[in-house]
Amino acid sequence: MSEPTQDTQTAIGVHAIPRSVWALGFVSMFMDLSSEMIHSLLPIFLMSVLGAGATAIGILEGVAEATVLVIKIFSGMLSDWLGKRKVLALVGYGIAALSKPLFPLAGSFSVVFAARLIDRVGKGVRDAPRDALIADLVPEQFRGASYGLRQSLDTLGAVGGPLAASFLMLTSGGSFRFVFWAAVLPAFVSLTVLALLVREPSTSSKPPASRVQLGWPAFGAFPPAFWSVVSIGAILTLARSSEAFLVLRAAGLGLQNAYVPLVMVVMNGVYAASAYPAGRLSDQIDRRLLLAVSAAVLVAADVLLAVATGVTWLIGGIALWGLSLGLSQGLLAALVANAAPAERRGTAFGLFNLVSGIALLVSSVVAGELWDRVGASATFYAGAGFAGLALLGLLHQIQARPKSSGPSAAA
Repeated sequence: MSEPTQDTQTAIGVHAIPRSVWALGFVSMFMDLSSEMIHSLLPIFLMSVLGAGATAIGILEGVAEATVLVIKIFSGMLSDWLGKRKVLALVGYGIAALSKPLFPLAGSFSVVFAARLIDRVGKGVRDAPRDALIADLVPEQFRGASYGLRQSLDTLGAVGGPLAASFLMLTSGGSFRFVFWAAVLPAFVSLTVLALLVREPSTSSKPPASRVQLGWPAFGAFPPAFWSVVSIGAILTLARSSEAFLVLRAAGLGLQNAYVPLVMVVMNGVYAASAYPAGRLSDQIDRRLLLAVSAAVLVAADVLLAVATGVTWLIGGIALWGLSLGLSQGLLAALVANAAPAERRGTAFGLFNLVSGIALLVSSVVAGELWDRVGASATFYAGAGFAGLALLGLLHQIQARPKSSGPSAAA
């Protein structure tokens, strides 16, 4: 496909993005609203109510997120084989919605562990087909804006969730379980929006004779540009670890339980505000430049969080963390979509997230161990080191290939 002209780049805006992409954004928004009402309080609930330690929380978060990303590869492959994405997205969002009542019912760490795994299984089933569906719905030159829009709407939910959690904690006398019950409703709203408002394009439906073949040998069909995106995504994931450690850092600096969710409001507010502009800009310039900026911002975020002794430094570090996410997550999705063969986009997203999941498992377990054995600062200094490696890798690629093939060039 030819590169977009300046006129088409200027013309693309939120009104030109297909309605189904908007609907998918609202689906993500309501589910993230539900999830963040729970997750913004879950680490404190585990520590203060159920008596879990940082290492246990790190293992929980690492295993849960790795489970998501392992499952994504199979759901992505299956969506390629079926030629249909929406049905798998419905199954995944349905599983996640059904997991939500388990959190307020939990009386032990093991029940929370099971609930978190079920919720993440749902996320694993839905995400790769959903991301591939967006690529089916929009042309290549507009994908940065489309993925950025979905990410911004998703992150608006992640802003509203902690705000709602904090408000409900204050009005309920600090009842974690009351907040967890309230989180059930938006999860089912999300499922309803997906069922009624998202339309799958007919071009993504294939007869059995033309379906792609499943199997590990198919991974050899992906070009080097795809594997480059995978490697950069994995290194950035190693640098971030689980966001649960942001919540623990806030609590460790003396923030009261009812106000701890507000740190996630800061992070996700910056994330939401930056994701769509970054995605739209990436449709016009080399995306590696924005990823390099994202890595540099993450280095600064981790250093601030490591040295923080009060709320001001904490908020600064968390805001930069959110900016780093906004500058990278939609871009990485667009790069995966553009680097993968059209008939294997679901598999590509699944494989990308599998590698990132392994990285997240490692980083979350290491982060928990460093937190318990050395201290909170060590967790964030390690993250800064990995972010620095990602930055050096990106700068080397830009120097080696300064004239890449436009915005769709691989990282």
